[in-house]
Amino acid sequence: MPGFELFGDKERKQVNEVLDTGVLMRYGFDGMRKGQWKALELEKVLSEKMQVKHTQLVSSGTAALTVALASAGIGAGDEVIMPTFTFVASFESILAIGAVPILVDVDDTLALSPKAVENAITERTRVVMPVHMCGSMADLKALKAICDKHDLLLLEDACQSIGGTFENKPLGSYGDLGCFSFDYVKTITCGEGGAIITNNDTYKVNADHYSDHGHDHVGKDRGAETHPFLGYNFRISELHAAVGLAQVERLDEFLTIQKKNYTVLREALQDLPNVEFRRVPEGGEESYAFLTFFLPDADTAKKAHGELGKAGVDACFYWYDNNWHYYREWQHLIEKQSLGKLPKEIHEQLPDYSKSDFSASDQWIGRTVSCLIKLGWSENEVKERAQKMVGVLSKL
Repeated sequence: MPGFELFGDKERKQVNEVLDTGVLMRYGFDGMRKGQWKALELEKVLSEKMQVKHTQLVSSGTAALTVALASAGIGAGDEVIMPTFTFVASFESILAIGAVPILVDVDDTLALSPKAVENAITERTRVVMPVHMCGSMADLKALKAICDKHDLLLLEDACQSIGGTFENKPLGSYGDLGCFSFDYVKTITCGEGGAIITNNDTYKVNADHYSDHGHDHVGKDRGAETHPFLGYNFRISELHAAVGLAQVERLDEFLTIQKKNYTVLREALQDLPNVEFRRVPEGGEESYAFLTFFLPDADTAKKAHGELGKAGVDACFYWYDNNWHYYREWQHLIEKQSLGKLPKEIHEQLPDYSKSDFSASDQWIGRTVSCLIKLGWSENEVKERAQKMVGVLSKL
């Protein structure tokens, strides 16, 4: 991670095939295409890779979450349970459709705590949204049992974990819906793009229509299509899909490199007495996109992050102080700030997160350091990085 590090001739070939036709839009212009349908081809390949019936490409991972929720009929006043540790897109997508994000604690997986989820369920809860952060998964078996018990949807945000598995199923395919991001810094990239996967025929049809202004895509004449319901523009372009098509065909190659580099670093750190690795649920295999570990306390972790940077170990993150990924810095959510007024129902129903107690999350995230696993490192660079990390962490 990220796939742009190995961008090359295969990606250029796919893009040039689109440029040769001049058709950059995924719908219509059939006679000009010369048989090129990159988005449709990528959807087919992704469905096969993810072992699902359906894939719907969209313009981003944020769009994928938004469209997935809408396609399942989630809307005004519905509550969606999500973790305190994620990307801001998680709650943005929920609010965008008029639903209410209910933040709950994470556990030592750094994903949703099943106990916290159970305690947060109300009569308005409709969805549980685990976010598989930094390449590894939530305790999906326990979360699915909760969803089955309470008749809730399980929507997997797998935007940072493509290639990981749980019980031999690709992450994103275990629940009712799964979402991926293909932005510039993901394991595979379209530049910008995202995808929804599902085995539910109705959700697929709804996602297909909703992401293109409600067009039903029936017949060959786009101008004659009808609009069964309102939709919006979340389309991916053929150019972006072309890049993704080349990248997804290299996914196994990228995952092999990630695991190799991850393993070198982990084996170097595993005997350090002050280092504890995050828990991967039984039956799961992470995508090895990040090496994530706990240190004895928050002060040590923060110091380690600073010292690693000084030692030249780049792309390491101390999430506790990160304004994109941890609730403590989400002032726009906490203070309910928006360019327009939030609907009255959301404003009244949204919890006062300035008074929420997420100390259980703080206990884990405060001790966490994550280091990105890059694809472009040479063998010597990985070994040098491991030596530097051991040198820093062994002195704390």
